[in-house]
Amino acid sequence: MASERVEDERLEEGAEGEEGEEFIDPNDVLIEVGDGGDFPMDEDEEGGMEEGEHAPDESIVYEDNSTQHFPNHKGSVFAVSAHPTAPIAASGGEDDLGYVWDFTTGEELVKLTGHSDSVTSTAFSADGELVATGGMDGKVRVWRRVGKENWRTWEFLTELAGPDEVMWLRWHPKGNVLLAGSNDTTVWLWQLPSGNTMQVFAGHMGPVTCGDFTPDGKRIVTADGEGTLIYWDPRSPSPIFKLSPSDARFALDGITSLAINPASTLAVVGGASGGVRVVSLSKGDVVGALAGHQEGESVEAVEFVELATPGPLSGGAAAASGGVVVTGATDGKACIWDLSTMRLRATLEHEDAVTSLHHLPSPKAHLIVSASVDKVLRTWDARTGTLVREHKGHHGPILDATLGLGGGVVISAGDDGVCLVFPTE
Repeated sequence: MASERVEDERLEEGAEGEEGEEFIDPNDVLIEVGDGGDFPMDEDEEGGMEEGEHAPDESIVYEDNSTQHFPNHKGSVFAVSAHPTAPIAASGGEDDLGYVWDFTTGEELVKLTGHSDSVTSTAFSADGELVATGGMDGKVRVWRRVGKENWRTWEFLTELAGPDEVMWLRWHPKGNVLLAGSNDTTVWLWQLPSGNTMQVFAGHMGPVTCGDFTPDGKRIVTADGEGTLIYWDPRSPSPIFKLSPSDARFALDGITSLAINPASTLAVVGGASGGVRVVSLSKGDVVGALAGHQEGESVEAVEFVELATPGPLSGGAAAASGGVVVTGATDGKACIWDLSTMRLRATLEHEDAVTSLHHLPSPKAHLIVSASVDKVLRTWDARTGTLVREHKGHHGPILDATLGLGGGVVISAGDDGVCLVFPTE
């Protein structure tokens, strides 16, 4: 049922019905080369899908190059995040539970209880001392590490109320401040460990689908399903600026993803109909439009990568020119863009929707990992678009992923109810 729901959401988000069907037709033609007629194609496609789904059980041969797995969730796993330094991950699922677990052994360390609906977000604080879960029940629950010896014992700290349904969670890059977007158009900011509400940001017209702190920690960028982007000072409830679809250059049919460059000067946002816009945060204006994804296909992930190691001389210049960004969409493509020229550098391909993108930290900052509904994760060299490694083992769509141990491993969350761990390269 979960996979059906994910499938439905994907079609709704990316397609708005008719366009989705139009997209499926050319796909059928690609699959069924040299065979005429609509009926056989449909039949063949359905048959193909069923075979694909049942093949693992019948033949018991299924490729799995993961090094560890965590199968404790009873239902789809929607979220996974790795600790900044320790070999542990926090996952959240359809079973209304979160878990903290050791990704070297697969051992469960703590069950994160208290939600009455699916846990759709998990996040560790910057210092790794706190972990938060966010759910469709509107609760944000925070847990704290016990003692200083290891990372195996955690205690419940507090529950933060406010949002209607939590869409995403982000910790401040330096302090114990937590940001959450809600489907009721609000954005919440809390101070931890007190749990005090610092700010409730109002100004969105639809579900707040994505948001984050700028990497310098000084500002907040949020965006909603109606297509509005807002730039905030955390200390003020009033926006610094707002971009809305009433500006024709910013019409994206709803914003589905965003990323902010390391210099905190640019935001890149992806839209529900395949559009990508580059926004200058200093000017509060659109400075570029990137057209590489199929129209009607939702841009699900945006991620900045560093291709040149910033030295004392190159750093400023690279930051000023905007750098390189990767966008992943339901068309199965991840497009690598050079923001100094606004040109496409390379296209990375999956067989189905790209669900998340993750860049490795320096000195491997040129590597990026993509996760997909096609059940596979891939590590790429963003300088050339070359495939470095494939990560297989899931029996269903991959819904989220995260990098652990300084980018040494990738941990994935599957619609099949399992989290898998792979060496990144």
